[in-house]
Amino acid sequence: MTDTVPGPSDRPGTVTSGRKKLTRRQEFERRQKRRSATIAATSTAIVVGALVIFVPLTPGWDKVRKSFFDGELFNDSFPRLLEAFVKNLQIFAWSTPFILVIGMLLAIFRNVRTPALFPLRLFAAAYTDVFRGVPVILTILLIGFGVPGLGLDRPYNSPYLWGSVALVLAYSAYVAEVFRAGIESVHESQRAGARSLGLSSTQTMRHVIVPQAIRRVIPPLMNDMVSLQKDVALVSLIGPIEILRQAGIDKSKFANFTPYVAAAVIFLVLTIPETRFVDWLSARERRRTSGTAVR
Repeated sequence: MTDTVPGPSDRPGTVTSGRKKLTRRQEFERRQKRRSATIAATSTAIVVGALVIFVPLTPGWDKVRKSFFDGELFNDSFPRLLEAFVKNLQIFAWSTPFILVIGMLLAIFRNVRTPALFPLRLFAAAYTDVFRGVPVILTILLIGFGVPGLGLDRPYNSPYLWGSVALVLAYSAYVAEVFRAGIESVHESQRAGARSLGLSSTQTMRHVIVPQAIRRVIPPLMNDMVSLQKDVALVSLIGPIEILRQAGIDKSKFANFTPYVAAAVIFLVLTIPETRFVDWLSARERRRTSGTAVR
């Protein structure tokens, strides 16, 4: 009986052996993920169960339930709140393009290197310092009540107009800093390579720097947009009847806080998917920059 000589694929260190090790590693990682998911689901179920069991046992639960979780009042006010929420979406929709354009211009101004354009750089720095330093709510109050006080004719004294202007001014400063961070994260060799090819400073910024910067800042930019969607409700302080003002009207009408809970539910239905989408974008960007293939 002759001894069997192992073939090339059976010898240690071959491609087949490496594949087997990789498969074992993948199986181990899958088991670890399933174990972690099981532990997380169990602990979450325990916490939620404890809340469901013990919160109703507190002495003031009945009063809180009637004041904040009245099902009949929730169903009654929800359609009106949903209709008012359309106004929030409209303000968000027409404010966002202006915020993105002004924010990008400010970021470019902050990065100009031509001495003759230094006033633009100084203006952009002062703008971001002022509007990032003043709370958004104060900006809305000052502009929303101050500008119409000039005695402008309609529609130029509309609270919808000046509330939107206040949001644009405030959020442009935040978005400008996001864009500026993206521009400064592009390696200097990209700028030097573009200039060596004969591109001017303007062409380098337009065709080389800005496209890379935008791709890098999409996740934090989306976070600012989620915040903007919520802060649109602050415009109600100067008069417009949007979801927050409508919830306040219903609260005063019924002497019950349930309309505020209904308004919160409407915001959550919109913002939670947006937040999860931002998390997915952030994870994809981390995989891309770390060299891991995106699946």
